[in-house]
Amino acid sequence: MQDKDELLNAAEKMSGKFSEWRQTLHQFPELSFQEFETADFIASVLATIDGITVNRGIGVQTSVIATLGTGQEPMIALRADIDALPIDEANTCAYRSKTPGIMHACGHDAHAAILLGAASLLADYFRDKPLGGTLKFIFQPAEEMIDEESKSGSPYLLEAGAYDGAQLAIALHMCPWLSVGEVQMHDGISMANVDVFHGVIHGTGGHGAYPELSSDPTWMLGIILQALHGIVPRKISALEPAVVSIGQIHAGAASNIIPNEVQVEGTVRSYSASTRDRLETEIHEAFALSKQLGGDYSFQYQRGEPALANDKHVNEQIKKAIEKTDPSINFTHQPFGMGGEDFAYVTQQLPGAMFFLGCALGDGIERDLHTPHFDIDERSLPLGAAILANAAIGFLMQTAGHGEQEEQHDT
Repeated sequence: MQDKDELLNAAEKMSGKFSEWRQTLHQFPELSFQEFETADFIASVLATIDGITVNRGIGVQTSVIATLGTGQEPMIALRADIDALPIDEANTCAYRSKTPGIMHACGHDAHAAILLGAASLLADYFRDKPLGGTLKFIFQPAEEMIDEESKSGSPYLLEAGAYDGAQLAIALHMCPWLSVGEVQMHDGISMANVDVFHGVIHGTGGHGAYPELSSDPTWMLGIILQALHGIVPRKISALEPAVVSIGQIHAGAASNIIPNEVQVEGTVRSYSASTRDRLETEIHEAFALSKQLGGDYSFQYQRGEPALANDKHVNEQIKKAIEKTDPSINFTHQPFGMGGEDFAYVTQQLPGAMFFLGCALGDGIERDLHTPHFDIDERSLPLGAAILANAAIGFLMQTAGHGEQEEQHDT
């Protein structure tokens, strides 16, 4: 029987601490760009780890970036997001959110705890060994939402130099559709471009008793909705991942008044750049139908985070680290879906990859991402920390050619 991986063994011995960190973060969630107490807690934990240097407020006021090593290349960046969502938690666990209307419903509390664990494991591992390079632990705010500048946290950190000098970046995401001991990976485009549109259909409105005297934007809406919902099955190839979904429709103030406008908002998802362009054009043309119906329109289209592109070579090394951590891990190789992830901005700038870590509780309750019942099996925490630590060591060894260290690590 193969001996248990030393880092996984160390992580499992610290599993109580990892759960404590995650549950503390879970009880006190904060929204994007408001993660002040979250950042304070993360920084306080990092301050207890020997050899770690902590910097705060790079790019975003609530960011926390820890560094281990010489500050020189090779440099590996490990990233976790730390913000929560505007969701009222429905769970009744002892560590449920204490902030009404805000919840860690996407696993960012677990991401942060896992990265804290990886930092602790790596600091211990390199305490008596020369670390010929640098490890950056990036705790990134504001993955879920954008600000008035239409930016989430990742672009701000990139612009501020948080990733400068890094040869590659790694991130993980909790995966409630897989059990602990399962991992989902995919090369290339793995999550979607995320865009938003806002269209206003303009009519003249009028008295509800005399519709023939007005141009009715609610009548135009029916035809425009048909055009919008027909884009993906009829204008986009069935081989191309694409979604157009209507999220909001607002019109009118009284039952007997025909409104003079109808507002329509929705989200648009795609994988390829060409499909992204085509979708924007088709949605615009759908609203332009209002002109043929006696009305007019105004239209705004906002491009959000790009599609997540996982680097094949980075994924190969992550897979080796996963297999080293636990050879019994089961792999699923397929894209992660049509969700968005602002780590995609990072993988536009340097080689990087994200993998999904199984965390399903298996209790018969639907605990999907972004739902009030989301929760995880905390046995995933030490496993995730050990995988990140092994991946970082593997990349350093490969890049720096430290065969002697690699030999020590394999014993």
